[in-house]
Amino acid sequence: MSDIAYRDLSAYRYEVFVNRLGWPLDCPVGQELDQFDRADTEYVLARQDDGAICGCARLLPTDHPYLLGEVFPVLMHGQPLPSDASVWEVSRFATWASSASGPDGADTDGDLMRTRLLARAVLDRAADLGAKRLITVSPYGMERLLRRVGVEARRSGPPVLWGGQLLIACWIDVQA
Repeated sequence: MSDIAYRDLSAYRYEVFVNRLGWPLDCPVGQELDQFDRADTEYVLARQDDGAICGCARLLPTDHPYLLGEVFPVLMHGQPLPSDASVWEVSRFATWASSASGPDGADTDGDLMRTRLLARAVLDRAADLGAKRLITVSPYGMERLLRRVGVEARRSGPPVLWGGQLLIACWIDVQA
């Protein structure tokens, strides 16, 4: 990824995760990056016609440090943490277009379509990388959203209250 694309991605993630969702992340103002943004990280980006990012996802191999394994292992409820080249973690999944046009910036149909397209692109890229399964740390409502866009996600266990929100880990099979 070029330096410009990486800067645009970190600014987009800051806008979505810090400004819009209010996550209390330890990051510089205007840039959302963490220790998992490294050389072996794969990114899937969605762009609007004008080139602006309107969706992103991060893919990490679980045979290297990853978010669930390092920060949220409690979400596995005692099950073994994945550590396998055929299992990748998807994190920082977001779709939001700066030009959403509905009330309060909402564009429900467009948002759902962007989410569906991004989810498909993530699954395709994961398959290209040799992944057979994905694991994700997600807010509780993401499981329902994934099902709405045609992705079958299975929880690893019950939700856990973390930082004031319910989180889950979900398994997703990757079809080649």
